[in-house]
Amino acid sequence: MRLGLYNAILHDRPLPEAIAVVADLGLTGLEINTGGFLPAVHVPTFDDILVSDAARDDFLGIFEGTGVEIAGLNCNGNPLHPNPVIGDAHSEDVRRAIRLAERLGQHRVVTMSGLPGGEPGTVHPNWVVNAWNSGALDVLDYQWGIAADFWRETDRLAREHDVKVALELHPQNLVFNSADVHKLVELTGATNVGVELDASHLFWQQMDPVAVVRHLGALVFHAAAKDVRINPQWAALNGVLDNSFRRLSPDEPRVNLGGDEWANEWPKESAWDFVALGKGHDVAYWTEFLRALHEVDPEMMVNIEHEDTELGRIEGIAVAAEVLRAADAALTESLLAG
Repeated sequence: MRLGLYNAILHDRPLPEAIAVVADLGLTGLEINTGGFLPAVHVPTFDDILVSDAARDDFLGIFEGTGVEIAGLNCNGNPLHPNPVIGDAHSEDVRRAIRLAERLGQHRVVTMSGLPGGEPGTVHPNWVVNAWNSGALDVLDYQWGIAADFWRETDRLAREHDVKVALELHPQNLVFNSADVHKLVELTGATNVGVELDASHLFWQQMDPVAVVRHLGALVFHAAAKDVRINPQWAALNGVLDNSFRRLSPDEPRVNLGGDEWANEWPKESAWDFVALGKGHDVAYWTEFLRALHEVDPEMMVNIEHEDTELGRIEGIAVAAEVLRAADAALTESLLAG
């Protein structure tokens, strides 16, 4: 497998230093953010690369001789957001990322399916968690119509540029499980829209990432290595859909998600947390995760995403890299013995 890192956690340093971190940890790829919720910090010449071969070559030259390659582009955001200040920007970021991928010789762009509002005229997305009533299905019918139009056109663009768009199965998006993936493909006839298999969001939904990979098969284009730890004492009381988040004030450090939307503070007594690989599931589990991905594509890019607030940036990446490399070694050994 091709093991790398999603670069957002290293936005605090220049690209050459980020590449050096990846190489020092024994990884070989860097997935680069190109817009959406986060700016394209490591692609300052984005506009120039789209039109200038010299700018493209200069950017690619940063990776030469490092032992690290670009491992896909990332553009996570909400391209279907009903507020055009956010939705129009994020949808254009997806299109620009597809064009940039072709320019850089890349064939994978990671993003999210997006989430529209529940009815015309609203400016807030509406995530239907449990459609037990007919009104909720009316909302979903409306949302799927919007999503189908956008992803049908985006699939066409991706096909023209020889790019596969991999959707992260992230809650608060219209597509967040296997059934939704099949529905999107059926509605759009997509050939170049599939899945980025980020195990973390499946874990806390009580889905089995290994089973999902084997079920979706060739629809899995890309993967993220991020772990989750369930905290039984709070999950038992509040379940995994607990909404005890705190709104951060403008004078506190906070992450802008577009327009006037901001990330909230994580619950203090959380039912679950994102953790570095190994803190939720052991090497044996991650070996089987890699095995399932290998069955789909032995050259698939599997990139660490670090969001463990209990560990520092480099510390957390190092912990995850050690587990991921051990799992890959175990997989290789078993394949050779097999």
